[in-house]
Amino acid sequence: MAKVRAFFLLAIVAISMLQAIVLAISQQGNEAHHSNKNRYGPGSLKSSQCPSQCTRRCGRTQYHKACIFFCQKCCRKCLCVPPGYYGNKALCPCYNNWKTKEGGPKCP
Repeated sequence: MAKVRAFFLLAIVAISMLQAIVLAISQQGNEAHHSNKNRYGPGSLKSSQCPSQCTRRCGRTQYHKACIFFCQKCCRKCLCVPPGYYGNKALCPCYNNWKTKEGGPKCP
């Protein structure tokens, strides 16, 4: 019976420690999120970050090579890439408003 109580007590201590760790990590994530409000806006990236951001942006398209090419071109000009794989262009107006000669969207 004493072993069961000791095990139960040890389990409670371990669970409370894990809960404290998870809470601390989630608070750090919230602080990073709130301190970086211009995460996707114009000028939010350096040109050296464009390849990785465009790889993320074009990760699910079947036209991967063309998407990467135009995304990097747009990223170098606008210094931003919208979040997600598709859409969300309103968060990066330069990226959204750059058009082809025909009037279609230049940036994926």
